[in-house]
Amino acid sequence: MEPQTAHRDGASPAAGGARAAIGRIPIADVRPAVDGGRRPAKAVEGETFQVTATVFGEGQGAIGANVVLCDPEGRPGRWTPMRELEPGSDRWGAEVTPLSAGHWTYAVEAWSDPVTTWRRHARIKIPSRIDVALVLEEGADLYERAAGAVPQGPLRDLLCAAARALRDESSAPVARLAAALTPEVDAVLARYPLRELVTSSDALPLVVERERALFGSWYEFFPRSEGTSERPHGTFRTAARRLPVIAGMGFDVVYLPPIHPIGTTFRKGPNNSLSAGPGDVGVPWAIGSPEGGHDAVHPDLGSVEDFDWFVGRAREVGLEVALDFALQCSPDHPWVDKHPEWFRHRPDGSIAYAENPPKKYQDIYPVHFDADMDGLVAETLRVLRFWMGHGVRIFRVDNPHTKPVVFWERVIGDVNATDPDVIFLAEAFTRPAMMHTLAKVGFQQSYTYFTWRNSKQELTEYLSELSGEAAAYMRPNFFVNTPDILHAYLQHGGRPAFEVRAVLAATLSPTWGVYSGYELCENVPLREGSEEYLDSEKYQLRPRDWEAAEREGRSIAPLIAQLNAIRRQHSALHRLRNLHFHQTDNDAVIAYSKRASADADTVVVVVNLDPHHSQEATVSLDMPRLGLDWHETVPVRDELTGVIYHWGRANYVRLTPGDSPAHVLTVLRPSSPQIGGSPTR
Repeated sequence: MEPQTAHRDGASPAAGGARAAIGRIPIADVRPAVDGGRRPAKAVEGETFQVTATVFGEGQGAIGANVVLCDPEGRPGRWTPMRELEPGSDRWGAEVTPLSAGHWTYAVEAWSDPVTTWRRHARIKIPSRIDVALVLEEGADLYERAAGAVPQGPLRDLLCAAARALRDESSAPVARLAAALTPEVDAVLARYPLRELVTSSDALPLVVERERALFGSWYEFFPRSEGTSERPHGTFRTAARRLPVIAGMGFDVVYLPPIHPIGTTFRKGPNNSLSAGPGDVGVPWAIGSPEGGHDAVHPDLGSVEDFDWFVGRAREVGLEVALDFALQCSPDHPWVDKHPEWFRHRPDGSIAYAENPPKKYQDIYPVHFDADMDGLVAETLRVLRFWMGHGVRIFRVDNPHTKPVVFWERVIGDVNATDPDVIFLAEAFTRPAMMHTLAKVGFQQSYTYFTWRNSKQELTEYLSELSGEAAAYMRPNFFVNTPDILHAYLQHGGRPAFEVRAVLAATLSPTWGVYSGYELCENVPLREGSEEYLDSEKYQLRPRDWEAAEREGRSIAPLIAQLNAIRRQHSALHRLRNLHFHQTDNDAVIAYSKRASADADTVVVVVNLDPHHSQEATVSLDMPRLGLDWHETVPVRDELTGVIYHWGRANYVRLTPGDSPAHVLTVLRPSSPQIGGSPTR
């Protein structure tokens, strides 16, 4: 039953397009509000997020506020009380949790709280013998009105009894007041407050998606490199041998680069050379040949039926298949002849190939959108729905920032209108405005600058941005490497650098990913100063002896599997907005925590960012952010080693590359308070 409402005053726009009138109880700056509420905020099923607003009233009267969350059917749930975040700030907040996928709304209600106002005054006036009889009678009237909104039963009886006590002239005034201020009465009034002058903000949109849109572990590999000694070029059938191993490392998604026919015109050779030999396989992103385009399978990989079998085999071991969608063509793509208007022609009639100076992509034609946007939207939807029909529900979109934003808004909106479970990942390493806008118009996930954030300050600042207001619409996918990116930190840090970046990516972001070969710590660049791999798999087959690497101890696959197991076991690591950084007195050591609202699962991570030297630090924990009192000492278990420590407010750590580069600690249970903290060991 809704709390009692004496008056409702919405703040809707005035007729004729005039500026909206301010509400009777002013409500301002409701957040999250993506583009001022013109676009929906995002959450996933069961994700808790905070709604905040500036709420205030005139004079000294008490006010209250709450959040109303309406489900996809438009049905409001029981409203969630808000609290003032800091006394006197007028900034109120509450956490809400949508439980199912769909299009929701949320709004803030503010209201005058006459009972709380009366209680404040009564606590002063009754002991001071000011207007005693009048004050007690006013209180009795308010309690009776409040009782009218409470369902019949014990709770209503409590308020009615309090009203009678206030009118009981046989008792002393202080005793009569005390009877109305008991904890039991307080609890009833908190649940069923008497609300007057109720004012509502405009409803804001919220799209709630499946959990994979926020949480998951990705593994990228090239099926063509998974061949046999008899037939080096892999097929879907031979590549499927890797699926149980990938699943065994705890991954949820296996991502395939383009699987389509590759053009021969200007085909690239090894290491991006411009001359390809007869046996060179070319770049998978140079899509299209006389054998077909974006809706065809490269014949050396197999058939569409083989791809269906591969998707089914992946499903059997618990993996979803993500497919690369690159909207570009080789000069041999059927679109070039069928739709010349989809390409930009130079004055001599030739089609301009793709460039990202100083890089040149002679084997790729970019698509020109302005001549026939409708046709390109229709064809893109046809291709996407073709692969959706073959079991693909996740697409990694190549270079979406080089296409019009409005194009993606139309395409993703159309797909998600009928298939809301389909996820699009934006591979957009570009300027922040474009990255954020792509997320706002529909992309469920985004690549980020994580690769280039390696210092404590860089990580703290960037992750504070991603987990702050941006988390209402932009979900990061932390790939530790890609076929295009081998950062200098990995090139020069050896195996410890690979371990450190894996721990950071797996625990900072709900979604992370690795490109095949990361577990082998492959770190040889094309040349000094380059971020490209030597003998890059983009241009040639790259078979790997996985069994020998494991046998010789050259693989960090066990650590990756351990990290993914920890992620699955701890709900705190499934979320982004709960990230909090803690102080350390050494800039080579970073500390942060995540805590789940629903079950109080708490994880504290401490990482040595220096892959070359042992580092010592004192970690100063913000105990209330962990749900603990400042003076408490609690047992924590390092999930990487199984060792249990006792941590308090200040804790000494020593972390050694190659031995113990990080602690991933879970808080087990509060223990008896102790003076001071215990060292890590």
